Amino acid sequence: MKKNLPQGLYAITAEDFSKGRDNIEVVKAMLDGGVKLLQYRDKEKSKLDKFRQCEKIRALTKEYDACFIVNDDIDIALSVESDGIHLGQGDLPIQKARAIAGADMIIGLSTHSPQQANEAVQNGADYIGVGPIFKTFTKKDVVDPVGFEYLDFCVKNIRIPKIAIGGVKISNLESICKYRPENICLVTEIAGADDIAKTVSQIIKIIGDNN
Repeated sequence: MKKNLPQGLYAITAEDFSKGRDNIEVVKAMLDGGVKLLQYRDKEKSKLDKFRQCEKIRALTKEYDACFIVNDDIDIALSVESDGIHLGQGDLPIQKARAIAGADMIIGLSTHSPQQANEAVQNGADYIGVGPIFKTFTKKDVVDPVGFEYLDFCVKNIRIPKIAIGGVKISNLESICKYRPENICLVTEIAGADDIAKTVSQIIKIIGDNN
């Protein structure tokens, strides 16, 4: 059965920004802080290393009853029995991913324009990433910021869950909350925090207080 997507904070691994801590250590701290929706993203590791980390993270997310999404790699997502897969615009089309992953796999898609958002809904996405809201440096070849106009369009017109993402910090978090997307993603603000669990708890409180 397909898992429901928890609302609130959407956390993503970012080992390059984690001050020498590996993804497993960071994920454990995230979960201790209250994360219920987590994406594993690592663009540099070998397939085997990513699989081994995802195996451990799948076990942790089950222990904490958190929803686990794997970025890009459908084979890894299926092999570790993750709850979902997140795709970019340059990845497999949603219908092809669905044919491989099955009906119970959550499929999310990064979108950067109204056309992409509408196509994602038509093609059966379970949620969309909306961004980057602000300029971000966590990914190579990232598109230009889409700003609040696109977020506003999605909140008003797209009926599946929206993940506001890209350059989101605690300092600008409330400006995102005003639009009331179902989820908000902060990457480096969490992965690079000295006390990850405490930072996660703070972010969850801010999102909750503004909803």
